[in-house]
Amino acid sequence: MPGPSALTFNGIRVIGAAGMLEFNLLFFAVAIPATVFAGISKGGFGSGVAFASSSILALILTPTQALALMLPLLMLIDVATLRPYWRRWSWPDARVLILGGVPGVVLGIWLFQVTNDDVLRLLIGAISLAFVAWQMMKPPKALHRLPASAGVLAGIVAGFTSFVSHAGGPPAAVYLLSQRLTKTQFQATTVLLFWIINIAKFIPYAWLGLFTMQTTLANLMLAPFALLGAWLGVKAHHMVSERLFFGVTYVLLSATGGKLIWDALN
Repeated sequence: MPGPSALTFNGIRVIGAAGMLEFNLLFFAVAIPATVFAGISKGGFGSGVAFASSSILALILTPTQALALMLPLLMLIDVATLRPYWRRWSWPDARVLILGGVPGVVLGIWLFQVTNDDVLRLLIGAISLAFVAWQMMKPPKALHRLPASAGVLAGIVAGFTSFVSHAGGPPAAVYLLSQRLTKTQFQATTVLLFWIINIAKFIPYAWLGLFTMQTTLANLMLAPFALLGAWLGVKAHHMVSERLFFGVTYVLLSATGGKLIWDALN
């Protein structure tokens, strides 16, 4: 995959000509809220919309930089949220999703080797809009219980979309919603699932050369905000209306998804 060139956002340079991140006001104005949002989503609302953070970052960074920047932060959030939900998950459901998730990650590795940043922008934007459309049309929670084979298939899709856009939540949610889990079981199962999938993604990301000294430095600076978001998410799980949280998120995803598709095509 070719390296990134200079990138500006409304005339402000965020990526230098050599592909180096520039830690200016615009970077932190976007990266800090995106990181806190990821923590809140993964910590309290099933992680299904945490990938909005990657979509937001991809507005000012290349998609590969946005994905590489977010993965260690997502892994940190995973560790922070494991304890509150420890063993409150549905292991049979998590197991079938994990069985599919690993092959899905392998498919993601293949795509990264044959694609470029504009294709990734288009893919992330399309996934963002498709997620919003799915939410508008998804069936009620009383849908028929899906078999384990469907869970493996959902896991494959979750692993693939998680690798290329950190957006594995929707396909996993389709399966988990059919299992009639409690709100806390659903949350705990997704925490466990994506903790394992994110670990599986880390070595391939490093092998593909996505991590740099710049993304590592950014991770160190943003880590406190990831932990803050995770703590807020665990608290919000019991206090904040899911309808309000997801409503704001869908508007955000629609705007960022449309912008990424526009940038990819133009």
